[in-house]
Amino acid sequence: MLYLFPLLAVVIWAGNAIVNKLSFGIIAPEAIAFYRWFFAMLVLTPFMLKPVWRKRKTIAPLLPKLATLAALGMVLNQSLAYFAAATTTATNMALINSLVPMVSLFLAVPLLKQKLTPLVFGGTVISLLGLVFMLSHGDMANLAIGVTQGDLLLLISAFVYALYGVLLKRWQLPISTWESVYIQGLIAVLMLTPLLFSAPSIAINSQAAPLILYAALGASLIAPWAWINGISKLGAERTSIFFNLLPILAAILAAIILNETLAVYHYLGGAMVIIGVMLVQVKPKMKPIAPIACTE
Repeated sequence: MLYLFPLLAVVIWAGNAIVNKLSFGIIAPEAIAFYRWFFAMLVLTPFMLKPVWRKRKTIAPLLPKLATLAALGMVLNQSLAYFAAATTTATNMALINSLVPMVSLFLAVPLLKQKLTPLVFGGTVISLLGLVFMLSHGDMANLAIGVTQGDLLLLISAFVYALYGVLLKRWQLPISTWESVYIQGLIAVLMLTPLLFSAPSIAINSQAAPLILYAALGASLIAPWAWINGISKLGAERTSIFFNLLPILAAILAAIILNETLAVYHYLGGAMVIIGVMLVQVKPKMKPIAPIACTE
């Protein structure tokens, strides 16, 4: 039963890749990026306002760091993913996002003073080759032709979220996880407000409402709750392994819901990405930074 917590989180996050793709053409990226965190924070406020207010003296000097985390994990990471949906697939979204643990290890070298092992390098090479094979549609010589603008935005998004996770670990903020998420979310809403009013339309129609609801409640609140419970009951190392299921589940959902066709290069490239990431996770001291706030 304990394994249901991380599994539930990964299933919801896999579904969020589908929601990202479905949002294209239904609601402006600028609008859904804002509404996701606006409604998530609206739901959290009755539970978090009092404890956060009681700790306001502790929180005040942390605001610059919390603002940096909000900008990375909730503003840039998510906004880039919504804009990427116009020119990439849900399958690519999940596969590229699965590189986050690997990228976080490389960022941990200068920021956390960690050392890389030969196994990490080997896993990285395998993952990168798999990613290149997939993005080039099986022809690495024509990589520039196969890579879309959306794929590039997702690569930036993965780097940004990896940096978010490493900074979160480096700073070790003296507040609870949910207090941190709540304050970051409030700051993100403020940061995203100008983006909202730059959108061609800010209306929420009947098609957009369930997508916003899924992103705000499912991906932003329920999935992190389940993931945090998984970490507390199973430990970060065992829980992080479930993250490798994300691209597999997203690909299955994309094929069923979006009718995305999986070609041979998806299977081979995707398998290489996942194998490489799993190799990187072998050494306990080099385990990846587990996502707690959001993911694709």
